[in-house]
Amino acid sequence: MADPAIDPTADQIAVLTASTDTGPIRMINLLRFKDAADGIDAGVSGAEAYGRYGTAAAPFLEKAGGRVLVAAACEDSIIGPEALEWDMLIVVEYPSREAFVGMVSDPGYLEITAHRTAALVDSRLVLSKAV
Repeated sequence: MADPAIDPTADQIAVLTASTDTGPIRMINLLRFKDAADGIDAGVSGAEAYGRYGTAAAPFLEKAGGRVLVAAACEDSIIGPEALEWDMLIVVEYPSREAFVGMVSDPGYLEITAHRTAALVDSRLVLSKAV
């Protein structure tokens, strides 16, 4: 069963794919890593497992016409809860929703998502448009 903190729900996928917007999008990823990865990456840290996912995902991102705009470790909480909620922020730009959906539904891409699942305890993926 999919974890809604790691994977999109059916309703979220329906909203994403039902849109008729054809312009570029940005996906804001907020990531919290497991101390120790499990599954396919048992024996390494969650951060290292996510690094494996990122390396394996790069060709799929390039094929989709996407590019990483920002990848940064989170340091301190300045506004909000004092406890740091996220380990990393990544902003990725795609030429369109269709390009993103094509990438994440590619069978080869789906095979490598086991690294992402093994790495993360919590995440958010927020679609935004450039303003």
